[in-house]
Amino acid sequence: MALTGMDIYKLLPKKNCKECGFPTCLAFAMKLAQGGVEAEKCPYMSEDAKTRLSEATAPPMRTVRFGAGDRCYTLGGETVLFRHEKTFVNRPRFAVAFSDTMSNEEIQSKIERMNKVDYIRISEEMYVEIAALECKSGNKDTFLSLIKRVKDGCKKAVPMIITSDPEIARAAVEECRESGPILFGADEQNYEAMVNLAKQYNLLLGVTALDQEKLYDLVQKIQNLGYRELLLSTGSTALKQVFDDVVNIRRTALVSQDRTFGYPTAVFAHKLAKEKMMQLAIATLFVEKYASVIVLDDIDYSLALPLFALRQNIYTDPQRPMRVEQGLYRIGSADENSPLLVTVDFALTYFIVSGEVERSKVPAWMLIPDAGGYSVLTAWAAGKFSGKTIARAVKEFAVEEKLKTREIIIPGKVAVLKADIEDELPSWKVVVGAEEAALLPKFLRDYTGKKVS
Repeated sequence: MALTGMDIYKLLPKKNCKECGFPTCLAFAMKLAQGGVEAEKCPYMSEDAKTRLSEATAPPMRTVRFGAGDRCYTLGGETVLFRHEKTFVNRPRFAVAFSDTMSNEEIQSKIERMNKVDYIRISEEMYVEIAALECKSGNKDTFLSLIKRVKDGCKKAVPMIITSDPEIARAAVEECRESGPILFGADEQNYEAMVNLAKQYNLLLGVTALDQEKLYDLVQKIQNLGYRELLLSTGSTALKQVFDDVVNIRRTALVSQDRTFGYPTAVFAHKLAKEKMMQLAIATLFVEKYASVIVLDDIDYSLALPLFALRQNIYTDPQRPMRVEQGLYRIGSADENSPLLVTVDFALTYFIVSGEVERSKVPAWMLIPDAGGYSVLTAWAAGKFSGKTIARAVKEFAVEEKLKTREIIIPGKVAVLKADIEDELPSWKVVVGAEEAALLPKFLRDYTGKKVS
């Protein structure tokens, strides 16, 4: 049961030292009860009080980790059912399924497609984080051969070992333990052996049962063994039932405050549908509702682009606009004489404008100043997109050293900035561009005098 502000206040030293950033211990206690600050912010709290508070104020869904080094990922830790209530915290991770009964050609083609999907979107690298390796043959040597091949071929993917055989699982973990793999396959028959193995190597343990009730009982048994680094899944292969299972697990944890189901979930989309686009539809559903690991049969750009974009859009704070990194961007084969456009760092604006510039087939440069992550008119109204901010960006990104042009094209909606920019950059000429992004291709072709077929 969550502690109230007064419950927390009773555990504090009541010094009113202000070192936590709050004027009184009571104010700190109230904020802590709301989840707006961590207990460690109080420098005089006893260790016993910190432990009690950390347990009582921890999210009802446990935060778990897998992977190693710079390929370490966090799952769970969610506090709300709907993004608009606060924000979703830890984004789901995508996996591609392999099995030791696949042909060498099929394995190799999947590895190549996984490696090909690797790109940057809004300052985030997009790639498949997990290789889901299932032992179907029952042969330890065959399975180990698959693990070694995929591990060597997909350097960025963390292995997810899928087997219900503890002996094979141990050998598989030994093969890739430096990668911090997920061990998936604990069930009613083998859970004690699988828990012992997960404990030994400090692994995220995947737990599965036939239905919600059996899964709940199994999780309780595993918790009684003292292990709580878990990833849950029911064994259903019916989409409606899997959706019901995943939603009820989340609701049980967050609404009923029952920590037995307070763990992230995995969905095996490749077992719910065989057709590629249907798997895409299922994956988009569970990005929103509420899977933490989503396993696909394969990956290519037709799947990756919509899935990764959706995930990035949903797993951002709705109170903070998505921004691109400020800088000077080359579009096409732009050289030092190519036209220079300026727009804001709001991600949607950047991608719309850059897309239209690419469509024009006119090589160009785009300067992105710090505009607070707002759209053009909002940034201008807030004073974030002004002559000073644009001039600052010109200097910060050494535009005059990199380009010979001394003309800068501004959005037509903020033509009023023309005089301000010329005051800040006296050696530059400001050109008022198109009012709408869709008009940019014609504007740029007319501006450069270049007729592109």
